[in-house]
Amino acid sequence: MSKAKRTGLIAALDVGTTKVACFIAHADDDGALRVLGVGHHRSRGMRAGQVANMEELEASIRAAVDAAEQMANQRVQRVLVNVTGGSPRSEQVEVDVSVAGHEIRDKDVRRILEAGQHHEIGEERELIHCVPVGYTIDGTPGIVDPRGMYGDRLGVTIHLISAAIGASRNLATVVERSHLEIEARVVSPYASGLACAVDDEKEMGVTVIDMGGGTTTVSVFQDGHILHVGSVPVGGNHVTNDIAKVLSTPVSNAERLKTVYGSVISTPADDRDLLKVPLVGEEDDTTPNEVPRSQLVHIIRPRVEETLELVRRHLDAAGLLHQVGPRCVITGGASQIAGLRDLAESILEKQVRLGRPLRIKGLPESVSGPAFSTVAGLVRYAAQDHVETPDQRDADDDRAASGKGKGKGKSKTKGSKGKAETATGLGRITQWFRENF
Repeated sequence: MSKAKRTGLIAALDVGTTKVACFIAHADDDGALRVLGVGHHRSRGMRAGQVANMEELEASIRAAVDAAEQMANQRVQRVLVNVTGGSPRSEQVEVDVSVAGHEIRDKDVRRILEAGQHHEIGEERELIHCVPVGYTIDGTPGIVDPRGMYGDRLGVTIHLISAAIGASRNLATVVERSHLEIEARVVSPYASGLACAVDDEKEMGVTVIDMGGGTTTVSVFQDGHILHVGSVPVGGNHVTNDIAKVLSTPVSNAERLKTVYGSVISTPADDRDLLKVPLVGEEDDTTPNEVPRSQLVHIIRPRVEETLELVRRHLDAAGLLHQVGPRCVITGGASQIAGLRDLAESILEKQVRLGRPLRIKGLPESVSGPAFSTVAGLVRYAAQDHVETPDQRDADDDRAASGKGKGKGKSKTKGSKGKAETATGLGRITQWFRENF
C-alpha cells in the first residue's frame, strides 16, 4: 500500500518577525525536491509572531514572493503558510468506536477519525493540524493500519494542534490581501522539525528548537510522529534589544555586534578585544567609543540562558524533558551565536546539534542556513504529508460515501468537553486518510 506522492510546483511562505521568506520548488516524480526560486525581505509589521501592521506586512510579503517568482520564472497563486503566533498548543485525544467484531474497513477508520473532531479546543482557538498517531484494537496498541483486522472496538490517538483564532486569521487576511490563496497552514515548529531532523531522530525521539526573532518554538517527535509543539515568547530580537539598550547603540549596530562578535562563552582574550560601538544620536566617529568583547558576552549570555531555561521548563511541564530521546536539534536565525551548542547541552541535558535544511536540492548557499529552516520545512510538508486542503463540500461527500455520517464514538480527553468541529480540520483528516491509505 504505497503512499501517494505529490508532484509539481510548491510555493512556501514563511512570515516571521524579522524576515519574510518564499521558496518556489518542484517535486519530481521520484520524490526529490528542487528549489527553483527564493526570495526574502525584511519583515515589517510583525511583532513577536503576531501581525501588528497589515499594510507593512503585505508589502514585505509581496516583495519576497515577487523575488522568488522572478528567479523561478513562475507565477504562484497558492502558498503554504506558517503559523507562529497564537500560542500553538498540543492536545492528545483518544477515541474508540464499536466495530462489532466484523472486519475493519475504510469506513470504520474514517468514522473514528471524524469522531475525534468532537473534542472541545475552545471557542477562541482554531484547529490547525489533526494527526493520527496510532491505532488500537480491543486495547492492543501499536497498530499502524487496522484495515482487514478484526475486533470489537477500534481506537485511535489523535494529536490536535490549535492556535488562537485572532492571530491565525490576521495572518490569513494579510496573505489574501497579497493576492495569494492559502493552500495549507503549518505551525512553525512542525515545519522546522521536518526540515532539520532526520528520519532516525524522529523515530527514536528528538526535540527541535527553532530560535527565531520574536519567539522560540519547540517541537517533539517520536515514533516518526509529531508528538508536541509549543513556544516561548523570547527570541533573537530580545538579545539585540539588550545590546542596544546597555551599550546605547542603534539597533542596527547591535544586530551587527551580535552577529559578528556575539558569543555565550567567555575566552581569556575577550578583555583585550575592543569593539567599536557608535552611540545613539552621534553622527560622527570623532569620539571613539570602545567596549571589551567580554562586556558583549555578559549581555548576550543571560538572555540566551533565560530562553533555554524557558524551553526546559516548557518541556518539563509537558512531561517530555527526559521521557523522549536525548537528541536535540537547535535551528533558527538566533541559533548561530557562538557557543550556543555547549550552553544548550548543559541546560537541557541533551545531545545537541545545530540544524539546517536537509534533503532539498538547488538551495543557494545564502538561504541554506538555519534561518530558513521553517520555509524549507513547509516545502517538505507539502511534498511528503500531502496537505491539500479540501473544501467543506469535499468533506461532506466523503462522509456521505462512508454511509455513516459522523458516527458515534467515545472521546477520552483531558480538558473541557463539548464539540469543536471545523471544516478545515475535518477536511484535512479526511484528506490524510484518502492519500495515506
